[in-house]
Amino acid sequence: MEIVAIKDLYPGLKNVNVIFIVLEVGPVTLTKENREVRTFKVADQSAAVNVSVWDEPGKLLMPGDIVRLTKGYVAVWRQCLTLYSGKNGEIQRLGDFCFTFNEMVNMSEPNPNLTAVAASAGGAHGNGATPGGKGGAGRQQAGGDGAGGNQPGGVGAKVSQGGGRFANAGGGGGGGDQSKSSPKNAPRTGRSGQSKGAAAKNDRR
Repeated sequence: MEIVAIKDLYPGLKNVNVIFIVLEVGPVTLTKENREVRTFKVADQSAAVNVSVWDEPGKLLMPGDIVRLTKGYVAVWRQCLTLYSGKNGEIQRLGDFCFTFNEMVNMSEPNPNLTAVAASAGGAHGNGATPGGKGGAGRQQAGGDGAGGNQPGGVGAKVSQGGGRFANAGGGGGGGDQSKSSPKNAPRTGRSGQSKGAAAKNDRR
């Protein structure tokens, strides 16, 4: 199974397998079809992104969970790159807290260019407007009509059966991506201790 780094996501990408840690849980949105949608902020070692999860799986995710999402897809929602659990997707909990992540690079920052890419015919005119320099022709927009007009592609992933809130993936799925640091102590790329203070003015008259 090929795992894709969050920084490499772009609109139209399908059958995505991602391992991430849940950072924030958004409020519940109820669609006209009486379905629940939750948006989560998640991150891996490369970047952060919003993940939209439908119905039961969304109820089970909590901050600190390390999760493997399989067969997801990427689309644009309100000018923001968003990762979705696919119709045949699966969400597995691999563990909690022991995961190094980078939230300084947020792939879901609003970007008007992404909307232009999504509005083009099947993404055929994706002229470099995708994040992370991943633009190119021929990428199709994933999704479809949103459930109740709230989100594109209203399809929900299934949760693996097993003990706990999720089926334990045997602890092996994300072993190579885990570290001994907690989210609070994880390195946050982009922050440094350098001072921005200007140099003192000496005798330069």
